[in-house]
Amino acid sequence: MNSIAESATPASPAAARATPLLSRPEVQRVFYPALVAVVLIGLWQWAVTAFEIPKFLVPSPLLVAQTLFTDAGLLFGALFTTLKITVFAFLCATVLGVLIAFAFVQSRVIETAFFPYAVLLQVTPIVAIAPLIIIWVKSPTASLVICATLVALFPIIANTTLGLRSVNPGLMSYFKLNRASRLQTLWRLRIPSALPYFFGGLRISSGLALIGAVVAEFVAGTGGTGTGLAYQILQSGYQLNIPRMFAALLLITVTGVLLFAAMAWLSKWALGSWHESEANHG
Repeated sequence: MNSIAESATPASPAAARATPLLSRPEVQRVFYPALVAVVLIGLWQWAVTAFEIPKFLVPSPLLVAQTLFTDAGLLFGALFTTLKITVFAFLCATVLGVLIAFAFVQSRVIETAFFPYAVLLQVTPIVAIAPLIIIWVKSPTASLVICATLVALFPIIANTTLGLRSVNPGLMSYFKLNRASRLQTLWRLRIPSALPYFFGGLRISSGLALIGAVVAEFVAGTGGTGTGLAYQILQSGYQLNIPRMFAALLLITVTGVLLFAAMAWLSKWALGSWHESEANHG
């Protein structure tokens, strides 16, 4: 009996600290991707050096890093412009998407009538309508924000609507039995049930907001009105400054990864203490 009780005793903090570093999930999530990145960058540097590839075709990682440092003022200023448009568009998409999802969940008629038009936001190429928006809207920044918002909006609508619909039937019956109002049901049952879906939508939408901002900047940049990273990529291509182009692409990529990581952290912070989707993760 004593041996059974001892085996059922939780591991002590000292035993938990004795876990090998690379066996910890939080370390693995950082170490293994970083290891792959180092290997790929090393192969890239070796291939460029070994085959003497010209820098106007494929620059080496060292040259890209040097360009990122020497052109830091220009590139990070453009990054700030792109990031500002991305954040504004992401906030607009989040607010609009949640409000539309709330309207959809209140009435099947509303959802049936208007959801196909929400799907149009997903299937319509932004490059096809961005020139029109840029022409119609006088402010360049506002037009870019609208374009990026349209790209980022659908995942919020779809995921939040699905989450608000995905409630436990037993709990719904209990709320009806207690004659809960629509507002009480929405606030105390539907919203908590929808949060995992909502945060999943945020992770998708944050990246799409960045993509929408970059695509809109490409369209606006051809007319000389863009100053973001996409415009720097265009100018670098015209000037055959390929190292600067790669440096701008690197900044866009890192920004997208950081946005996704921020949304993942926000989901963990909001759901980690009570929902199984995050509580069971190491």
